[in-house]
Amino acid sequence: MNKLNVNGEEMEFIADPDTPLLWVLREQLGLTGTKYGCGVAQCGACTVHIDGAPVRSCVVPLSAVQETQAVVTIEGLSRNGTHLVQRAWRTLDVPQCGYCQSGMIMAVAALLRTKPRPTEADIDAAITNICRCGTYQRVKAAIGLAVRSSGPRTGEAGELLEPAQGSAA
Repeated sequence: MNKLNVNGEEMEFIADPDTPLLWVLREQLGLTGTKYGCGVAQCGACTVHIDGAPVRSCVVPLSAVQETQAVVTIEGLSRNGTHLVQRAWRTLDVPQCGYCQSGMIMAVAALLRTKPRPTEADIDAAITNICRCGTYQRVKAAIGLAVRSSGPRTGEAGELLEPAQGSAA
């Protein structure tokens, strides 16, 4: 029996050590928000966090993830969709088809955790996810909105603590 800490919960499952983390998350644990895009770590649809760092889960074998490491998927980023990046995505209606967006959101959340005020170069270097619909301008606008929205209104995990003045939460 294998064990992983996923979204703050210890989860048990059976899988071969060479199984990519993506398939463990989707098939064994039923967390289907993380998507399969390319299988070679190029597109980013499968991005999750391991101990806060963004990783492309399609190429991370189960054997490379320790029981003590924290794996966070889009389902665990915010239990109710109030993470500042998720709010920015909704406000600006970023997705077109939406397939790549969970990976994009996870990549942006990781960037803003390490660089709360990223430069354009920081964004270009960190957000290498592919969007076939070409929503890159809306993604960058949402990153800007998330940066402007960060501050005392959000908790450590980016969850909304109080609505901004004059806005509905």
